[in-house]
Amino acid sequence: MNLATEQTVKKVGIVILNYNGLHFLKKFLPTLLKNIPDYGEVIIADNASTDDSITFLKSFESSVRIIQLTQNLGFTGGYNHVLSHLENEYFVIVNSDIEVTSNWLEPLVNFLDRHEDYAACQPKILSYSNKDQFEYAGACGGFVDQLGYPFCRGRIFDILEMDEGQYDSIIDVFWTSGACMIIRAKDFRNAGEFDNSFFAHMEEIDLCWRLFRLERKLACVPSSKVYHVGGGTLSKQSPFKTYLNFRNGLKLLFKNLPYSHFWKIPLRMTLDYAAGLKMWIDFKRIGHLSAVFRAHFDFTKWIFQKTEVDHRIPKKRIEMAPNVFSILVNYYLKKQSYFSDLPESDGSDI
Repeated sequence: MNLATEQTVKKVGIVILNYNGLHFLKKFLPTLLKNIPDYGEVIIADNASTDDSITFLKSFESSVRIIQLTQNLGFTGGYNHVLSHLENEYFVIVNSDIEVTSNWLEPLVNFLDRHEDYAACQPKILSYSNKDQFEYAGACGGFVDQLGYPFCRGRIFDILEMDEGQYDSIIDVFWTSGACMIIRAKDFRNAGEFDNSFFAHMEEIDLCWRLFRLERKLACVPSSKVYHVGGGTLSKQSPFKTYLNFRNGLKLLFKNLPYSHFWKIPLRMTLDYAAGLKMWIDFKRIGHLSAVFRAHFDFTKWIFQKTEVDHRIPKKRIEMAPNVFSILVNYYLKKQSYFSDLPESDGSDI
């Protein structure tokens, strides 16, 4: 299917992947359309929604490109399918539950225009329900400890910091948020796009890790600001979300760690069971613990079924957060619940 049109290709393609998100489209799409510069276009890719999303979107046909997928391909498959047909220089991946602000896009585009060695960047992501607080999915830039646990500048586990301007510098980060990020089309393709086997959750960290292995850089540009609802497709209480997070966390390590560091995988699996027990206690449901067992089973099965190995991207040791071996130790034992408490982990100012 050729999704290209005869019209002039815009520099930036802002792509929203929608699945039964009619309420978010009604709430946030008009604001997005009001805050798009002339060099940008909005593309809505619908992941086989069963609500009235398409009917609603047809009223915006003059200002929005609508692409209908015949089946739900997940976050990874949906974006890969659509982006493979687009010819924009930059892709902006943005969730349907994001409220943009005025002048949100220009700082991101200007940053990449000025820094050729950077593949992607993200804005400051704040909570839609509490606009003075960082939001879970990305906050002010993502990092990963030596065991593969992600955390953010402004968010460690469930502790969300208030935004008081403490993280307003532009810094290098290890991963940019899939909730809202801009990436060069050529880098997205050179790194191998999203891994379809992830389906959803942590796929952007996997992509960013591969970009690092290709010696590309990533940044957070806090002068750009958006607000994120969060949990728009899968809530935190969903055992399926638990399953995806734990399965994909192990895939992340297996795919990207150098072989000499594979000893971290069984250690991580042991810690996963402890986390599953904690979720069982917290949520009073066995579903989360069983999701951890299922995640480990499917991860093991995936290893033995994996026949294709990508040798284009070298596997080498990368210092994800060189002074944070385990964010679990820093958080639970050292009581370092704020990013600024961590030892020299605030990246490099740009």
